[in-house]
Amino acid sequence: MWLFLTIGVLGIGSVLGYFVRQKIAKKKAESAEVIIRKVKEKAKEITDQAKKEETERRDSILKLEHRLAEKEEYIEKKDLEIKKKIEKIKDIREEVDLLRKKQIEALEKTTKLSKSEAKEKLFELIEQEHQQKLQQKLKYLENSGQEEIARKAKNLMALAMQRYASSQAAEMTTTTVTLPSDDLKGRIIGKEGRNIHVLEQLTGVEVIVDDTPGAITISGFNPIRRQIAKMTLEKLLTDGRIHPSRIEETVERAKKEISSKMKEAGEAATYEVGVIGLDPKLIQLLGRLIFRTSYGQNVLLHSIEVAHLSASLAAELGADVGLIKKAGLLHDIGKSVDHEVEGTHVDIGKRILEKFNISPEIIEAMQSHHEEYPASSLEGMIIQAADALSASRPGARKDTVENYLKRLEELEKIALNFEGVDKSYAIQAGREVRVFVRPEKIDDLSAKKLARDIAKRIEQELEYPGEIKINVIRETRAIEYAR
Repeated sequence: MWLFLTIGVLGIGSVLGYFVRQKIAKKKAESAEVIIRKVKEKAKEITDQAKKEETERRDSILKLEHRLAEKEEYIEKKDLEIKKKIEKIKDIREEVDLLRKKQIEALEKTTKLSKSEAKEKLFELIEQEHQQKLQQKLKYLENSGQEEIARKAKNLMALAMQRYASSQAAEMTTTTVTLPSDDLKGRIIGKEGRNIHVLEQLTGVEVIVDDTPGAITISGFNPIRRQIAKMTLEKLLTDGRIHPSRIEETVERAKKEISSKMKEAGEAATYEVGVIGLDPKLIQLLGRLIFRTSYGQNVLLHSIEVAHLSASLAAELGADVGLIKKAGLLHDIGKSVDHEVEGTHVDIGKRILEKFNISPEIIEAMQSHHEEYPASSLEGMIIQAADALSASRPGARKDTVENYLKRLEELEKIALNFEGVDKSYAIQAGREVRVFVRPEKIDDLSAKKLARDIAKRIEQELEYPGEIKINVIRETRAIEYAR
């Protein structure tokens, strides 16, 4: 019985399972049909939307094509109209030219004048009628133009001066040497004045030992001599040995150091201005200008100033700044040797620059700064203006100092012109000239005659207050070495 019950239960379970599976499968089939239907509907919507957009795009393209066609047609019409107008204008111009020609021919027949003659006649009548007005207008334009040029020139110069500012101290004719103790004054003077006499003789200056505490004054118009004397004294004071032979050695050392200082000054000047490529010998000559003055103005500082001022002017006027700087720095190079070479410092400078193969453009620019040569270039005019600016600005120069120094130079030159003279030094503010002669050419009797001849020449050629003492010195030395 239990067996039949179990078989019955299994049969009922199988039937129930079958119906449940059928129901589940039916639900799945219905769900798949719904999804497929939705997908088909979505696909139809997308297709319809794409067809709609394609239709709209096609319509838009058709409209654009239609508008382009209309524009092309409009442009063609306009081109045709323009061509017709051009042709019409050409026809009108030809008619006008023909009429004008006929009128000119008729006018020439009536007046018996050609076209050019009629024009000249017309201008002549107008000129006669308005000559006074034209002259007044031209004069006004000329004056106003000159005023405008002068105003612009002043503005440019003022601008250049404002851009370059330098301190300027007038060179004096004395140099002071500071002493650590007044007791050293006696040693400097030496026994019966031997030391100071040798120092003055070798350097060509006057050494003034007075009551000024802690100082000795070196007087002389030549800055190089004063500097050599100052360096000699400073070295002697440091060394402590002060006697004639030591003074001679120290003077020679000081001269060599001065030469080195000149070279350093020249190199410093070229570096400050920005000029490169100069020959070392030319730089040495440039450095000598640090010991040269013009109306109390240091010539090297003046040359640097001219280079800077002319460069500023050149930048404003569109000139060659590099060329201008070099010409400005070298424009007074002739003054470095004008005491030794005949000629003006401009001509001497030209010869120096030609010797060192400086370009003709630079020489042409520098040679006209004193109007000895006409300024034939813009650069030359600029150098001329910059030189005048540097020299004429307040405090730059002192005429009385320069006149005084020139008188001392002339005193020395007169003495040097006599045969047998080795060196001459003007000292004591020009009240004494010391003349050193070659003992093998001038004997004692000739020395007295030479002093008298120099005095007469000074009386004839120079104007001076008071009297001038002529001191001719003849010295013979016998030197031998014990070996």
